[in-house]
Amino acid sequence: MSSQQPFFESNAVGELKQRLWEASDDEIDKILADYEVPSLGEMDKPGCYIQNTVRAVQGKKKEKNDIALIPLGSTECHGFHSAASQDLLQVTRLCEAIRRHTAKQGREVNIALSPWIYGNHPHHHVGMLGTIPISPSVLERLLVDVMFGLWADGYRKWIFVNNHAQHWIIVSAIDSFSLRYPELPFYGVALDWCSSVWEFFQTKDKGGSFEDDFIHADEAETSLMLLLAPEMVDMQYAVDTTSHGYLPDGHFNKSANQLASRPNLWYSVRNNAAVECVGTPEGVVGRATLASADKAKRPVAAALSYFSLLHDDILEKFPPGVVPPVEEVTLFKNEEIEGYLKKPEEPGYLI
Repeated sequence: MSSQQPFFESNAVGELKQRLWEASDDEIDKILADYEVPSLGEMDKPGCYIQNTVRAVQGKKKEKNDIALIPLGSTECHGFHSAASQDLLQVTRLCEAIRRHTAKQGREVNIALSPWIYGNHPHHHVGMLGTIPISPSVLERLLVDVMFGLWADGYRKWIFVNNHAQHWIIVSAIDSFSLRYPELPFYGVALDWCSSVWEFFQTKDKGGSFEDDFIHADEAETSLMLLLAPEMVDMQYAVDTTSHGYLPDGHFNKSANQLASRPNLWYSVRNNAAVECVGTPEGVVGRATLASADKAKRPVAAALSYFSLLHDDILEKFPPGVVPPVEEVTLFKNEEIEGYLKKPEEPGYLI
């Protein structure tokens, strides 16, 4: 990696990122091997998700780790060279890698089958063939119901892992859950995984591995797919496109929020460019032909390492069965909601 590097804070997160930035290629390969990346998907592999595990076995897992990962993707055109499920495939394979890693530690994390294989989409995605958008209110209401079901079953710490342009809806859903069920304490975080390691999606002139900034189905995103789900990519169909906004460049960030110095997030503007089905009907925004699995190795290693740190810190602060202090995160006293706090199926449990 280049000696040029972003600013990293002097804390555990910043120090972790700096180590990954400075790591040799061999060290990066070892990290990926530890997480068994790449691996085939595990959604239909027994014992890997909450819903595909025998309930008696799943209950024993929950006694050691009651964090639930909730992967969120979409059905979206990613060019003719990739699958419309790319977002979902990437995010589930990352979660599955974390599951394998924590299983080796004897505290296997729980993954909830993705509550929706479709996602909400910003306006400029509408009309793109192969993209199936759902209404923001539908996704938000679904996520609130999923949270309640998980909470009732004893999973009261959630990491929503997002791989699509819908992050604001996930955050809104967490707030909506709090408003609908104000008496239920929980720990919830919405992790937009690409943005969490934005430094590692930098272009070569900033010390990174990529020629172009991350946008959509391009060099960066296709590289991710080539590493995480290579069997779902056929590069003979990859193409390059160009796009431009109506305002001069510099106002708005890009997909992984890797241009941190810019004053506006990419999703804070509408109609600054042609909708995709007009401007880039190929489904690619950028140069997909530049992609390679090697370019994705460091970002994925960084994401998995940070993801593990977040998971470990949550579980250390709130061990299995422990939630944030009721009287600090709700407007209720312990004795008022004592029945809710019991374990599922325990005498006196209320839900």
